[in-house]
Amino acid sequence: MFHKEGTKIIFFSLVIAAVLVVLADVLCASIPWLRVVLQSIVLIFLILILQFFRNPDRTVTADDNKILAPVDGKVVVIEEVYEPEYFKEKRLMVSVFMSPINVHVTRYALSGLIKYSQYHAGKYLVAWHPKASEENERTTVVVENPVFGEVMYRQIAGALAKRIVNYAKPGMQVVQGTDAGFIKFGSRVDLYLPLGTKVDVVLNQKAIGNKTVIAHK
Repeated sequence: MFHKEGTKIIFFSLVIAAVLVVLADVLCASIPWLRVVLQSIVLIFLILILQFFRNPDRTVTADDNKILAPVDGKVVVIEEVYEPEYFKEKRLMVSVFMSPINVHVTRYALSGLIKYSQYHAGKYLVAWHPKASEENERTTVVVENPVFGEVMYRQIAGALAKRIVNYAKPGMQVVQGTDAGFIKFGSRVDLYLPLGTKVDVVLNQKAIGNKTVIAHK
C-alpha cells in the first residue's frame, strides 16, 4: 500500500520509467550490455520511489498512557532542552531521524485535541544538525492529551526533504496512530514531552512508527 501523498510522483515516475526503458531498448539495440545497465538503473530508481512512499498498515488501539513513535527511524536525541516557540520552558526532547529508506508517514503519537499548528519556512540543514530544530523548514504541532497534558511534535525537513505535509489543524480531535502528515525525502521528528516523563527508548534504538513505545505513564 502506498501513501496518498505519493500518488502524483509515483504516476509520473512510472511514465518516465516506461519511456526510458523503451528508449534504451531502441537506442541501445546494438549494445545489449549498455541497454541492460540503463534499464537496470531505471528500475532501481523506480523501486526507490515506490519504497519511499510505502504506507504499511499499522492499526493500533489508542492508549492514552503511552506515546508511540510517530515515524520510523533511529532515536538520535534524548535530552532536556528549552522550547522557545510554544512552551517557553524546559521539556524532554526525543528525536527520531529518518533516512531516505525509512517509511516517511507521520502518525499521531497520542490522541487528543490539537491546540497549536504552525508552519515555518527555513533552511535545509542535514536533519541531525543541532540547529535543524530551530532553523530548518518545519511544522510545530501541540496535542493536548488527558494523561500527558500538552505534547509537542515537530516535523523537520532535512537536506533532501523539500516538502512537509501536515494535516493537523487547531481544534481537531485526533486519534493515536492515524496519519498526521508526510515528509518527502529524508527528515526528522522531535517530540517535546513534559519533564519527568518515563522514556522507554534509548539512543540509537530503531523506532517503528505506531509500534515502538517512546514513553509511558
